[in-house]
Amino acid sequence: MEITRENILKALSEVQDPDLKKDLVTLNMIQNIQTADGIIRFTVMLTTPACPLKELIKRDCEKAIAKHFGEEVATEIEMSSTVTTIRDNAPLLPGVKNIIAVASGKGGVGKSTTAANLAVALAKTGAEVGLIDADIFGPSVPTMFNCEHEQPGVTDVNGKNMLIPIQQYGVKLMSIGFLAPPENAVVWRGPMASSALKQFLGDTLWGDLDYLLIDLPPGTSDIHLTLVQSVPVTGALIVTTPQKVALADAKKGLTMFQQPQINVPVLGIIENMAYFTPAELPNNKYYIFGENGGRNLSEKYDVPFLGQIPIVQSIRESGDSGYPAVLKDDVTAEAFRNLAENTAQQVAIRNATAAKTKKVEINT
Repeated sequence: MEITRENILKALSEVQDPDLKKDLVTLNMIQNIQTADGIIRFTVMLTTPACPLKELIKRDCEKAIAKHFGEEVATEIEMSSTVTTIRDNAPLLPGVKNIIAVASGKGGVGKSTTAANLAVALAKTGAEVGLIDADIFGPSVPTMFNCEHEQPGVTDVNGKNMLIPIQQYGVKLMSIGFLAPPENAVVWRGPMASSALKQFLGDTLWGDLDYLLIDLPPGTSDIHLTLVQSVPVTGALIVTTPQKVALADAKKGLTMFQQPQINVPVLGIIENMAYFTPAELPNNKYYIFGENGGRNLSEKYDVPFLGQIPIVQSIRESGDSGYPAVLKDDVTAEAFRNLAENTAQQVAIRNATAAKTKKVEINT
C-alpha cells in the first residue's frame, strides 16, 4: 500500500480506544501525520496524561502500520495528551476543564489524605491540578502540604481583588486554613461556610487547570449543595473504608449525587484502609477492617471501583510531615498512582459518553 496520509488514517482507523470503544481516527486522536524520509510519523493525542493504556494504544498503532505497510516501514509515534472537558463558556472557573468532588459519608475514612495524594499524583503525570479544601470546619490541606503558615496573595483583576492560590508539589491550593490562624476554631453557621466556598470558587485566580479537586466535608451538608448549585461538577469520587458502618454512610453520599435533582455522575468508589501491610512484609495483606466492602458497594450501585489504598504507617507520617505519600517509592505510592490513572480514565469516559452536568437549581 502506498504511504499517503489517507492510507495512514485508513490503517489507524482499525485501532480502537479501549475505554471509549471508538477508533482513534473517529475520535480525532491522530494528528501531525508526516511521511518524510520514508518514515511514518504521527501524534496520538490521548484524553489525559495519566492514561493507563498509553503503551497498549501505541503497540496497537504500530501493529496497524506494520499490517498495512509492511514490517520494514519505520514508524515514530509521539504519545501526547490534552485533557477533555464538557464545560464551555463558563463564567465561573472558565479555565478549569474538570471539577471533581471528593466526598465521604462519614469522617475518619481518609478522604482528605486521598484527595491530597490524588491531586499530587495527577500533577506528577503532567496535568495542571488544583485542590480546594472545602472542609471549612476541619481544614487539613495546609498541614498535609507543609504550608501551614503560608498566606495567599491578592491581585487586582479588572478592578476585582482575587486570591492567588498557594502552590506546593505542583498543585494549586486554597483552604480556610490559609486565612485563619491554625490554632483558632472556625465557628460559623452553614451560610458562612458556604460563602467561603463561593469565594474559593469565584474569587480565586485558578487559571487554566485540567482537574480541580474539591475536598468536601464528611456527610451531606450545605457545602455540598453550594458546590453543585455554583458550578457544573464533572463527577464525584466516594471514599470509604471496608467496614459496615463506613459503607452505610458511603451509600448516603453516593445516592445524594445520584438524586434526580442533583444528577452528578459518580466517577467511582475508592476503598481506603483496605488492608494493612507491614513495612517489613510489603507483600502481606491483613484485612483488619473487612474485605472488599468498597468493591461490593460499587457493584451494587453499578459505579466503577477505582482502587484500594492500604493502611500503612507511612501514610500517617506523610500526612503529619506534609510530604504526601505518593511522592515516596513504596506500595502506597503505587496505589495512589494507580488511583490517579483510573480517575483520569473515568473522567475521559464520562466526558465522551455522558451528557453535560448542569448546575443544580434547588429552591430552599
